[in-house]
Amino acid sequence: MNSENLMKVLFVCNNAFVAGNGLSTSVRNTVRYLRESGVDARILSGENPDTNGPKPDFTLKRFHFPLFQPIIDANGYCFATMDRKVINEAVAWADVVHIAEPFPIERAVIRVAEKMGKPVVGTFHLYTENIMTELPPVNWRWTNRLLMNIWMKGYFNHCSDIQCPSRTVKELMERCGSTSRLHVISNGIPPSTTPGLGSHTQEDPILILNVGRLAAAKDQITLLRAMEYSRHASRIQLYFAGQGQLLKKYCAVAAGLVKRGVLTHTPVFAFHTPAQLHELASRAYLCVHCANIEVEGLGCLESIREGCVPLIAEGPLIATSEFALVPESTFPASDPKALAEKIDWWIEHPEKRAEMSPRYAESVKDYSIESSMEKLMQMYTLALS
Repeated sequence: MNSENLMKVLFVCNNAFVAGNGLSTSVRNTVRYLRESGVDARILSGENPDTNGPKPDFTLKRFHFPLFQPIIDANGYCFATMDRKVINEAVAWADVVHIAEPFPIERAVIRVAEKMGKPVVGTFHLYTENIMTELPPVNWRWTNRLLMNIWMKGYFNHCSDIQCPSRTVKELMERCGSTSRLHVISNGIPPSTTPGLGSHTQEDPILILNVGRLAAAKDQITLLRAMEYSRHASRIQLYFAGQGQLLKKYCAVAAGLVKRGVLTHTPVFAFHTPAQLHELASRAYLCVHCANIEVEGLGCLESIREGCVPLIAEGPLIATSEFALVPESTFPASDPKALAEKIDWWIEHPEKRAEMSPRYAESVKDYSIESSMEKLMQMYTLALS
């Protein structure tokens, strides 16, 4: 500990400053709130793509991958170069090292931490499928198993403790032979900028919100296709709050739905600040979470916190469905017809929607970022012991 008796925690991430990337956002939020909770938390990361934005405490230069860089850029991600001097300096400073990803930078940090006798903890932020869905030619069951085996042996089993953002993740780690202590700790929902439940009226157009990066794993195409089957499609205003490489494709599909008269309200695609997202969620009638690969789904949880009733895809790699309170709030992943049936049910049962809104808002109170910070600090104390 330092002279002020503050615990020093080093977060390691290839880039903690990429806009619109959920992992990077989670790291920044965690560091911010840990600092407010009395922890000296610092970041070892690649340089911020925005030269006018905040900088990591320990900076690594950006690494460019031959051939794959366009895919990486399209997914809103950055990799960092290896700099032994910077890594040694960062690890020497820390009491506890917290890795956010199972990538080469983190492997180098683990090796240095083990040599220095520093405890290492980690967070499971990504399924192997998050990576492989962006590489269809090699996205096979056996390649995912192989990659998970590499992650377990090379990264996670070197951690004394692992933060699992959901029960689904904890169960996966157990099946994969984890030797670490596993803690179910949400990444944490930041405080609302619109306290109190919103109106969530059913006035036309009926606002249906989707929050998340426009990418294959988030499967927003299922929501667009569901409009073909909905009895109330002409009354619905779809709002996609996010950015990503599939924007042009989804805009084209949306335009086709309007041209054919399926939709009378043109779907909106826009990227927003947290405050704007909170305001949208406070007005939306439903929030639809289509992702078929998700370790937690904070965007959906933040919408629920505003009293927005969710419709969540259900599948083996979707932890978000844990937060559904009633069967009407889930649908089989990638099934647009089933999703349309559930959307129509909620539109035709406004009294049930009004009943469930406060229940949903209450249900996520234990997932506040303040609660998560308390649990993380207990995990760090355990690692230090």
